[in-house]
Amino acid sequence: MDLFRIPVGRVIELGLDLITEHLSFATKAFSGITESGIRILVDAMMFFPPWALIAIFSVLAWTLSRKKSVALFTLMGFFLIWNMGLWSPTVSTIALVLIATLIAMIIGLPMGILAALSRGAYRVIMPILDVMQTLPAFVYLIPAIPFFGLGAVGAIFATVIFSMPPAIRLTCLGIKQVPVEMIDAADAFGSTTAQKLFKLQLPMATPTIMAGINQTIMLALSMVVIAAMIGAGGLGGEVWKAIQRLEAGRGFEAGIAIVIVAMVLDRIMQRLGGKKEPV
Repeated sequence: MDLFRIPVGRVIELGLDLITEHLSFATKAFSGITESGIRILVDAMMFFPPWALIAIFSVLAWTLSRKKSVALFTLMGFFLIWNMGLWSPTVSTIALVLIATLIAMIIGLPMGILAALSRGAYRVIMPILDVMQTLPAFVYLIPAIPFFGLGAVGAIFATVIFSMPPAIRLTCLGIKQVPVEMIDAADAFGSTTAQKLFKLQLPMATPTIMAGINQTIMLALSMVVIAAMIGAGGLGGEVWKAIQRLEAGRGFEAGIAIVIVAMVLDRIMQRLGGKKEPV
């Protein structure tokens, strides 16, 4: 039977080796920029004492959500995290999530727009997204190691790839859901493709796009936790250390901190996306 075995794994290994060898300059550039971004963001947040940063986060939560309940939950939740001694890992996790989400948006939004406006691009991109969303999360850690090694940069790479599909899908969906009548009216007034996109389609698709960003943030947060296996650190690192040391209490504390961060980000993004669900 081995004589007829298709060497799928071998082909993938050769492809990864080829990319690693010939695109090392690109991976080094990405590593340098990403490491600098993580360091600057973490240093900026750690510059403030925890109580001051908690107050800043609470004010931002109220400003962005316009809900006192969200601001109060942010204040109490982050104070609990600080009380549990998990403030520094939480700051690291927030930095990783924000940077991964930003990169995913920079790549994902244009791809979603392209898929919505081009039938050929749609037929190519959507099957790729199907594969990306079906693969187990741990598989994304495999190419991250030869490309970027262990550490935060490899975790960012895996997180971006894992969390990007919802941004692409929902951007495409939001643009495609713009009523045909409005598109025809824009055409009748002589609008160019760019004018229709930026003045009609994207504004009307904003709630759907924001829902995609929300899903991207949640997936990024979950992947940052998994990426602790390759040295991402943060709250995921605390969970991983608790598993290795059989410290159930410490592991649950880190898990609660992750839930608090996820809920704060989710409530804020829901409000920014125009949702009116009660908190």
